[in-house]
Amino acid sequence: MITTARVPADKQVRIAFSLNESPDDASPENLSLAFPELDQQLQPLPPCHESKESMQVYKQHCKIAEEYHEVKKEIALLEERKKELIARLEQVEKESMDAAQLAKEYAELTEENRTLKLAQTQCVEQLEKLRIQYQKRQGSS
Repeated sequence: MITTARVPADKQVRIAFSLNESPDDASPENLSLAFPELDQQLQPLPPCHESKESMQVYKQHCKIAEEYHEVKKEIALLEERKKELIARLEQVEKESMDAAQLAKEYAELTEENRTLKLAQTQCVEQLEKLRIQYQKRQGSS
């Protein structure tokens, strides 16, 4: 069984395999069928059935090959997860930039609104003054 732990990206990772014997019920014939995707040069070689040591080495090789396959699968899963996280990070950064842009635009529009309200107030006052002047002229004529 392979266990994993989260390791910071700047730390060096070392992978080690144990060479414990596989269970006796796992026959060499059954184990060799478990590695069809393993490179040819990494495939366990058939053992010499008369030699106990050869059988032991073969079982160890099969176990290592199985662990290698599991590590490769885990690496593929972790690479896929990395891609997902990078995409998510890019989306969050984009949203963050969008939020900053919206905040800037809001501040600009708020200032423009304040300026326009001031201009409107001044125009209303000026219009009122012009009305009073017009009424005075109408009254004096």
